[in-house]
Amino acid sequence: MKKVAVIGSGTMGNGIAHVFAQHGFIVSLIDISEDALGKAIGTISKNLDRIIAKGNLTEEQKEQTLSNISTYTSMQEGVKDVDLVVEAATENADLKLKIFRDLDSFTKPEAILASNTSSISITKIASVTNRPDKVIGMHFMNPVPVMKLVEVIRGYSTSDEVTSQIVALSKQLGKVPAEANDYPGFVANRILMPMINEAIYSLYEGVAGVEEIDTIMKLGMAHPMGPLQLADFIGLDVCLSILQVLHDGFGNPKYAPCPLLVNMVQAGHKGVKSGQGFYSWTHGTKELVVADRFKKR
Repeated sequence: MKKVAVIGSGTMGNGIAHVFAQHGFIVSLIDISEDALGKAIGTISKNLDRIIAKGNLTEEQKEQTLSNISTYTSMQEGVKDVDLVVEAATENADLKLKIFRDLDSFTKPEAILASNTSSISITKIASVTNRPDKVIGMHFMNPVPVMKLVEVIRGYSTSDEVTSQIVALSKQLGKVPAEANDYPGFVANRILMPMINEAIYSLYEGVAGVEEIDTIMKLGMAHPMGPLQLADFIGLDVCLSILQVLHDGFGNPKYAPCPLLVNMVQAGHKGVKSGQGFYSWTHGTKELVVADRFKKR
C-alpha cells in the first residue's frame, strides 16, 4: 500500500494527508475548492514547521513530505490507481453516501475505502458500494498529527483481511489502533457525547457555570480539557449531529440533545469555528474567555 487519496481538505483531511505524507506515502488530497486546498497545504506547512522547531524534523524532511502531496479538485482524477481512500468530508450522511458511490466507480476494485466518520454507520456507507468487505472506518482524532488513537470500525461485512491491513497501516503511521464494531457512535462518541451533553445540561439547569464545570472535570477527573471547551473545539454543530445519530440509532431519551445546544447551533454559535460557543474565540485559542452570554452577572 503506497498510494493514498484523502477526500476533504478541512481540519481532519489536511491532518490525515500530513501524517500519510510524512510517513512516505504518495497522497492525493481532494477537495472541490481550490482555495481550500491552498489553505490546507499552508496549514500542513505550518504544522511541519512546528515539528522542526521541536527538533523532530529537518527542513529536507519537510520538503519531502510536501512533495508527497498532490492536490486535485477532480475526485475521479485524484483517486486513480490509489490503494486506499480515506474520506474526511463533512459529517453528512447523504454526502458520504454519494462520495462512496462515486469512489466505488472511480477506484480500482481492490482499493480499500475508509471513512473518517465519527458516528455514521460504516455498514450503511458500505451498502452503496459493490465492495462492502473493503469498506471500513478509520476515525482519526483531532489534531491528527498529534493524537495517537485511530478508532478502526468494522462494518457488518468488513473482512478480517481488510481490518488487519488497516490495523497494521495505523501502526505504520505511528498510531495506536483500537477496533470497534459498527454501532451508533462506535466507542469514542458513544461515551464522550453523553458526557458533553450532560455538561451542557448542567449549565442549562443552573447547576454551575461554564468555568466551574470545566474546572471540576479538569482538576477532579484529570481531563486535559473540560467538556464545554472540548465541545467548542469539536464544533457544537458536530456534537449535535452525533447526538442525533445516537438518539435515532438507539431510540433512547438519554441521548436527546440538550435544548441549549440546539439553540446555540441554530443561532450560529458553533464554537471555535464560528468564534463563539461556551467560550469566546475571537482572540484565538490560547486563553479561555467565557462567552458574554454565560458570564456571571
